[in-house]
Amino acid sequence: MLAQGIYELWGEGANYDALHESVKSNSISKWSKYDHSSFRFTVEGYQGGKNSAEQGAIIDSFAYLGFKGAPQMRNPDVSFRVFENYDLDVKVPKYMYFGRFIADSCRNEAKKTYDLKKRHYISTTSMDAELTLLTANIAQVAPGKVFYDPFMGTGGFPIACAHFGAIVFGSDIDGRTIRGLGGSARRGQTGKMDVIGNFKQYGLLSNYLGGFVSDLTNTPLRIIPRDKDFSKGYLDGIVCDPPYGIREGLKVLGSRQELLESERQSHQDQYKAPGYIPPKRPYSFTALLDDILAFAVATLVDNGRLSMWMPTANDEDIELIIPSHPCLKLESVCVQAFNKWSRRLLTYRRLREEEVPEGALEMVKREYEKGTRASDLNDFRRKYFQGFREFNNMRSEIQRMKMGEGKVEAANGTEAKSEDKEVDEAPEKSV
Repeated sequence: MLAQGIYELWGEGANYDALHESVKSNSISKWSKYDHSSFRFTVEGYQGGKNSAEQGAIIDSFAYLGFKGAPQMRNPDVSFRVFENYDLDVKVPKYMYFGRFIADSCRNEAKKTYDLKKRHYISTTSMDAELTLLTANIAQVAPGKVFYDPFMGTGGFPIACAHFGAIVFGSDIDGRTIRGLGGSARRGQTGKMDVIGNFKQYGLLSNYLGGFVSDLTNTPLRIIPRDKDFSKGYLDGIVCDPPYGIREGLKVLGSRQELLESERQSHQDQYKAPGYIPPKRPYSFTALLDDILAFAVATLVDNGRLSMWMPTANDEDIELIIPSHPCLKLESVCVQAFNKWSRRLLTYRRLREEEVPEGALEMVKREYEKGTRASDLNDFRRKYFQGFREFNNMRSEIQRMKMGEGKVEAANGTEAKSEDKEVDEAPEKSV
């Protein structure tokens, strides 16, 4: 998924003079094979690029290859590509490669197959199909492995893992997203839409164990403390995009206040009734991240992977707030930047018992933050909305300044006209 294609390397260099010398010295024996083949040349830049005229000049500089076939942009016999690698905010490439195209990776076909525009059942929070496939790939999903998503929603991550042959299941605090709402989010579609329908659409139903209603802090899955048995993990991987608590405050099952015995009994009597909605309480986003890591430590096999998305404000020191656990090693951090904020894909590996520092487990202590409002418990949520309020305030201030300038200009224009009128109407003085 991380590779776009396979190319036979014909040359490389830090500039085009060095690139051409490399091509001539390393690949001249291969030129005659394509003397009369139709061909296509393209130029691709990473973190930079050239306009059409500049690309044309680069392509013309390879005329010494001496191909006699006709240029053909669609379905040529052979394709060549120049790759330019740029540093950020630099207009001159630092290195370049030239190669012959051999084959595409599975990336493009998978992106087309799982495109959300064609998916049977989605929601407003469904993650882009390419990102779910990349997440599954980084988590080292493979045929026969067991993967779990504790925030599955409409099943985007389990579907991506099933594409690679894994056995998958998931859960969500809102069972309606798993069961479907009796209809589609798309206009014009009719009939019941649900997660099972998505797996049927892609022919992956045999890889889907099912979904259940749960939140991670009250999971029904078996949890064995690592200090009692370190080798009882049963999941090969966990992939998820935890709720950020932006649209509404992050919540978990439970009550804000201690329930009376009669109230507790009422919930126990009614929880199986149709339409029953369990009570929920606000929860800290940072505590949820710690819960995910603790759950991963308790359920992953040795070297199992946890890949999860985590939002962070652009103006924060990101590394300081990435959660950690002594039994997990942070393997990679990938950033997706937006206008006012960014999020990161964090991938952890569950360490073997002999890799965990002695006494580290006893040192892990988790304190839940106290608060009653969602913004008190979720620092990212507060900063997210504060950022937009600051932006709106700044925009209003600019508009007021513009209106003030317009009034000043209008007033100056009126004064100028008044002065002209006074001059015109002034009586002539006799000499």
